[in-house]
This record gives sequence, structure tokens and C-alpha cells, in this order.
Amino acid sequence: MRVVAGTARSLHLKTIEGNDTRPTTDRIKETLFNMLTGYIVDASFLDLFAGSGGIGIEALSRGAADCTFVEQNAKAVACIKENLAFTKLADRARVQKYDAVGFVNGLSSISYDVIFMDPPYSNGLERAVLENLSNKKFDTDTLIVVEAAVDEDFGYLDSLGYDIIKDKRYKTNKHLFIRKKDEL
Repeated sequence: MRVVAGTARSLHLKTIEGNDTRPTTDRIKETLFNMLTGYIVDASFLDLFAGSGGIGIEALSRGAADCTFVEQNAKAVACIKENLAFTKLADRARVQKYDAVGFVNGLSSISYDVIFMDPPYSNGLERAVLENLSNKKFDTDTLIVVEAAVDEDFGYLDSLGYDIIKDKRYKTNKHLFIRKKDEL
């Protein structure tokens, strides 16, 4: 796994051994960030279920103002910190050893420009995060991106107050781009 573009371009990132994380492939990461063009520069980025930190580091490399990495696995947290030091991006990062649902639940309001989450597939964790987010005040027009299994059902989004902006499908997974509906 490597950083695809930006100030840390072509640097190889460490991942933790085992099946506790499944890093997003370089090709899918490149496609994702091509779709995020215009959202990243100077953005406050939240990487939930951060794994080894590849997505948040890519955002920082491409010009995000800051990134908060949330990961509960201690080995993955150590890996994120190593990757941030190696890419020299640690000064714009905050790493939280926390479960993502609890982290979001503890926020009083949402001030992130982009929230990315890549939870374990088919465990309902993305729904739990989205339910928590739906009850929060959003200070910005936040773009939420969920990576999920291609067959994951998101039919509940409308009832939680979200609009689907884009649904990008790959062979086994997808990226769903959503926004909270206007509350006017």
C-alpha cells in the first residue's frame, strides 16, 4: 500500500499483519480521491475505522488541513502513528484510540468537512455511526463517504435524514457518498 498523490506521493505505508484490517487498494483509493477532488484541500477530515491510516494519510498528502484518525485496535493505532511519522504528516493529525461509534456519540456537533468510514463489512457499524450522526448539529456541509460491501443495504438513509449523492460500485465493495438533508 502506498500514498497515491500529493506531498507524500509514492511512499509505502505499513499495514498490520492479519485480517483485522483490509487496506483499500491503491487503485480504489485513486478512484475515490478522484471523486473527492474539490473536497480535500484545506478540509478537516475524519477517518473512522482508520486501520493503518491509508485514507486519512492520502487526504493529508493531498492538502487536507487536518485529519482525525479513529481506530480501536492498539496495533493499528501504532501503525497509524508510524505511517504519519514516516510521511512527515503527523503535525496535522490526531490519532484517537477509540471505537468509532463511541467517538461520534461523544461529539457535541460535527465540524468535519469530510467523514470517511470503512467499518468491518456487514456488522451494522456504519448504520450505528450514521444514526449517531443524524442526531448531531452539523456546522459544515459535511460529505460522508462509507465504504461497504457491494450488497450492503442502505435503504434506511432517507429515514435518518440523509441524501445519497453518489453510489460508486466496484467488484466486491462500494463507496456511498451521502449528505445530511437540509434542515431548513
